[in-house]
Amino acid sequence: MSTYSATPPPRSEKTLIDNADRLAGKTLRQIAYEMGLTVPADQSHAKGWIGELMELCLGATASSRPEPDFQYIGVELKTLPINHIGKPKESTYVCTVPLTVEADISWSGSVVKRKLSRVLWLPVEADASIEFAQRRIGSAFLWSPDAQQETDLRTDWQELMDMIHMGEIDKISSQHGKVLQIRPKAVNARALTKTATATGEPGFTLPRGFYLRTSFTHNLLTMYAG
Repeated sequence: MSTYSATPPPRSEKTLIDNADRLAGKTLRQIAYEMGLTVPADQSHAKGWIGELMELCLGATASSRPEPDFQYIGVELKTLPINHIGKPKESTYVCTVPLTVEADISWSGSVVKRKLSRVLWLPVEADASIEFAQRRIGSAFLWSPDAQQETDLRTDWQELMDMIHMGEIDKISSQHGKVLQIRPKAVNARALTKTATATGEPGFTLPRGFYLRTSFTHNLLTMYAG
């Protein structure tokens, strides 16, 4: 019988963090067992599985919609894979990148700002030496950007969106952005989406995603869980 299968959507941050605290220290196998689920045997086919498991345990409701995972309280959920020295193992996906001129919006109305205004970070062991099912959940923490962090996020977002609107999407590399970067997000090279070109004509390119750099999330981890 699952302990968390009937977890209702949280109606307060206190309820959310209390639920997250009950996961701390448990392995993926223990949590999956309580949910009546089986841990994937092959980690290569388990991408996204941990996030989905945490959403199920904590009562997330947004699914893939462009709004915070916990809709009633405006909080986003982000799992944070941690390596053997306690640092984030990879950059953190935020949301898809709007690639058409019609998607011209301000920072205040952007999905990036909406997603990152309030976040529940959930560290997860991710060192390759630990069996996937035996990896433990860490202590969760709630975060909102301070003034400097918001400035850095807004500046990167604006510069990247300006390049997109000028038809320079293919000039954007992983080197652009101090804390926020754009990277391709597609299963294969044939998964193209519409975008604007430098001449203003419609074109096609690989879907892109906004990602937080590991240096940024490591600073958060140091501040809140250090």
